Amino acid sequence: MKRVSRREFLKHSVLGGAVVGAGLTFMPGLSALAADKKGVYTMKYDCYIGASAETAQLDNWFVDEVVKRSNGRIKIKKFWSGSLHKVGEHLPAVRNGLSELSLIAYGYYPSDVPLSRGLEWYYRGCDRADSLLHVCREMYESTPELRKEWEQRNNSHVLYFTNWGYCPFIMKKPLPDVASLKGRKVRGYGIGADTVNRLGGRGMPIVAGEVYTSLERGILDGAFAFAFITAEKMKLNEQAPYIVEGGAGAHAPSTVVMNRKLWRSLPDDLKEIINGVVADIYNWKYLELYSKLMAESVDVMVKKGAKFSSWSPAEIAKAKAMVQPAQIDVWINTIAKPMKFDGVAFQAKVDALIKKYPGKLKNAWELYQEKYGK
Repeated sequence: MKRVSRREFLKHSVLGGAVVGAGLTFMPGLSALAADKKGVYTMKYDCYIGASAETAQLDNWFVDEVVKRSNGRIKIKKFWSGSLHKVGEHLPAVRNGLSELSLIAYGYYPSDVPLSRGLEWYYRGCDRADSLLHVCREMYESTPELRKEWEQRNNSHVLYFTNWGYCPFIMKKPLPDVASLKGRKVRGYGIGADTVNRLGGRGMPIVAGEVYTSLERGILDGAFAFAFITAEKMKLNEQAPYIVEGGAGAHAPSTVVMNRKLWRSLPDDLKEIINGVVADIYNWKYLELYSKLMAESVDVMVKKGAKFSSWSPAEIAKAKAMVQPAQIDVWINTIAKPMKFDGVAFQAKVDALIKKYPGKLKNAWELYQEKYGK
């Protein structure tokens, strides 16, 4: 039996379970853009992450519900962990009809969705992850430029917005305050790396599958912009047992999309079924699923010896002042203005919607305090 290194195991297994369908091929002419003679639409859900990540578990529920409610008229094959397309290839695959459905994380496509990245911030005051779903949806529905970015520029129909919940600092050593982050090498995703830099650390853009071994080898001192639930599934706490709530708020808005040509070809009754499942995500499923997963991951980490803590309100306020509004201003001046887009008004509306949708999802520190705090 061939010996598999821990690095490969983490990359292909822990990141989300077994790779599905990597060796499958499709006969020429077998296209999901048209139904077969029986009126059955065959699709591929194509994802860069594994099935155990929180966004993947939500998407898995969505796919299964659509298939079930369609009574067999929609069939969807799932491809996890980049088994069909690699990281950074999923949006072009949907755009070009090579895949029909996919989860799109903005940080991998900065030139494809530059305006949507105006929704991706830390220390913004969006402290409830379930709030962010509703903020993104209303911004999309009320901003023609955002719709154009997805529909025309990327040939994608937005099914729903999602996100990665929360991202505390996951550190090898204690992190009692902002000053203690200075010089530490911390993994950051997308705008998360910039956030680490603004707080005095060194943001390291290391892919998720390499974080465990990077912590193990001392390449990293910790991780940020890494979802708490996924961190537990990948056992990052084995190498970095200090879980520190830094007050950054909701983490990494993402979008689940369908090829627009396919969407427009679907009968109205199937569109209604899909939209009904989407409505359930916004109304209850996201909050129910993430609440369950957050609580489970807290319990697992506590059992494994993780140490939970939080920065004081004064330290969180200090961190926020170091990151915002400077980070937002960069987007306004370097992205929005060159595109002749009113970034100031856009961000003001985001602020208003955060207040409109307060949200309920608790973060890891709050759950820890409720169950284990003294």
